Amino acid sequence: MSSKKEPASAALTLDYWHEATRPLTSLVFVAPLLLFYELGVLMLGHRAIRNAADVWMRELLDQLGFGQYFLLPALTCAALLAWHHATHQPWRLRGKVLYGMLLESLLFGLLLLLLAGWQRALLNAVLPAASVEASPRSSLWAVMVGYVGAGIYEELLFRLLLLPVVLGGYRLTGLSPRLSIVAAVVTVSLLFSAAHYQFDIVLAGHHVRTSFGETFAWFSFVFRFLAGIFFSLLFWYRGFGVAVGTHAVYDLFTLWF
Repeated sequence: MSSKKEPASAALTLDYWHEATRPLTSLVFVAPLLLFYELGVLMLGHRAIRNAADVWMRELLDQLGFGQYFLLPALTCAALLAWHHATHQPWRLRGKVLYGMLLESLLFGLLLLLLAGWQRALLNAVLPAASVEASPRSSLWAVMVGYVGAGIYEELLFRLLLLPVVLGGYRLTGLSPRLSIVAAVVTVSLLFSAAHYQFDIVLAGHHVRTSFGETFAWFSFVFRFLAGIFFSLLFWYRGFGVAVGTHAVYDLFTLWF
């Protein structure tokens, strides 16, 4: 009796799709971006551009009594290592997988850029467009560092931390696994989009005010909501590393396209 063996190329392809989603691989892929951002912020000093997710998480650590500057990036690395350990995955790394993840990030970033253009064409006649460019006083270097930081810490907060928590909350209400995933992705994407704007509202008798972000505009809010869904799907199917890479690449692409 003869048995057919799977072609080597197909086996390598299947292996890549799995290896790229592993937490350890994501950590190694994200580490240079994390180092670039943190050192860039130190070099820029008061001229650095920080995103709201980064500021909120650092403020939370400060309130808990942990004000060390490098604690947040250290906790980011620790979270990925803990995730890798908890899922009982082998402690191995294939360097060639990182090149594939970079290519994925470039291609998905380009796809999101194209989707942004299509959305602009569809909604421009309905919703007022809002400028989302950085202040003209910001240097190109500061904007680039800030965009890389947004890719890291917005994905950390909204996809790696919040998405599983919100998903678990919906599951506790009795929703089916599929509906829970859909509800969690929509909820987190709405929060992700809203985090880019300044709000001064009264909610359930409490005054809620944010000092970061832009003036609210439906045009950019809708796009960021759709982008949040896009990043959530990438995180779910392609892992944290590709989600971070795609987010950072898309933001950097907007500087030149």
